[in-house]
Amino acid sequence: MPSEVRVRFAPSPTGYLHIGGARTALFNWLFARHHGGKFVLRIEDTDMKRNTEEAMAAIYEGLEWLGLNWDEGPHVGGEFGPYLQSERTELYERYLKKLQDAGHIFEDQGALRFRSPREHVILEDAVCGRIDFDLSNPATHPDMTIRRPDGSWIFHFVNVIDDLEMKISHVIRGEDHLSNTPKHMEIIRALGATPPQYAHIPLILNRDGTKMSKRDAGARVEYYIRRGYLPAALRNYLCLLGWSPKDNREKLDINEIIRIFDLKNIGRSSATFDPDKLHWLNGEYARELSDEEFNGLAVSALKLSGVKVDDYQEQYVRAALQTCKGKINTFDELPAYCGFYFTDDFGYNPEGAAKHFIPENKPRLEAVRDALSSFEKFDAAEIEAALKTTAAKLGVKLGAIVHPTRLAVTGSNVGPSLYHLLQVLGKEKVRERIDRALGMF
Repeated sequence: MPSEVRVRFAPSPTGYLHIGGARTALFNWLFARHHGGKFVLRIEDTDMKRNTEEAMAAIYEGLEWLGLNWDEGPHVGGEFGPYLQSERTELYERYLKKLQDAGHIFEDQGALRFRSPREHVILEDAVCGRIDFDLSNPATHPDMTIRRPDGSWIFHFVNVIDDLEMKISHVIRGEDHLSNTPKHMEIIRALGATPPQYAHIPLILNRDGTKMSKRDAGARVEYYIRRGYLPAALRNYLCLLGWSPKDNREKLDINEIIRIFDLKNIGRSSATFDPDKLHWLNGEYARELSDEEFNGLAVSALKLSGVKVDDYQEQYVRAALQTCKGKINTFDELPAYCGFYFTDDFGYNPEGAAKHFIPENKPRLEAVRDALSSFEKFDAAEIEAALKTTAAKLGVKLGAIVHPTRLAVTGSNVGPSLYHLLQVLGKEKVRERIDRALGMF
């Protein structure tokens, strides 16, 4: 192990932060934190035609949301900057001259190419093991361009120079870069430098076995931010895509993951992204939030969806949201789950209405309304006792009055505990809503 572990995440700002890129950043961050090293963020923005400020902002936002703070890079600086490749041209010119002076560069129709030494390159990869690349055949391994005729740099060249200059000790990246590595090692050899330790991590696939592309709905980190996922849950799940703690645990605290993270526990086979498993894991994390945390995130999610939470007293909002805690997996589920608290103008679930708004249930709903109207405290325990007594008087099972009552006051067949939601709504509003529903019979 080098005296200081230095790793980097080097995205191109040509699109939103991809879930595969986020996992690459996470593995680098974990490795740096495990070894007490440095995590460097470098922006590879040499493709001036495709770079966008929006994509750059999405990279920063996604990493910050995931809690992957970088030790060196944009906004924080560092001794090996600048950290945008577009600002490092002078450095690349210097290294180009070194290679030219040593006879490694030739011109071809205005482009500058690196003259391959035509030999085998042996890669000792920390994940993939020993690989022998035969680069002797120009038909399968042509001399690579390092600078285009228009003067712009090719990824292979500037990537290598930056890794050397920034003293990167380990290059941890996706397996799709494996075929590029021997080319990079050729340049490093030509410069008389020592290559970093490489580790190529398996690709992330969809459940149907296809590669997860930027066009897939769940391929962007922004998608999870928008849907109300928790960063700790997504971070935990991404850890499990290709890496394993070797004891079948699935929910792991980030400090525990840092403690045990090892490149040796990264598998060789591709990882399958399972949205259902992530959804479940997010629910586990959501259940552990403090009341204050849950309330804050819930209010933000409701406002984002257009629910006018500010029209209601804070005490009422808190009480309403408390009935939802532990019942949802992601915060974007809240508007459908508890929107009835914040509007009287809701429709009724059609299937529920067909099943529960039937003639024999009208006198039952009237009996519920009358029973609930007579109480002073109107708390959950009192409400539960009243409904049970009413069912017994009517000679029906409790469900025969619970289901139509829920539909009457919420418009839905599912939701928070009925007794608690009735308490939150209050006696007057409950009576009004039951009266409204009775008009549907």
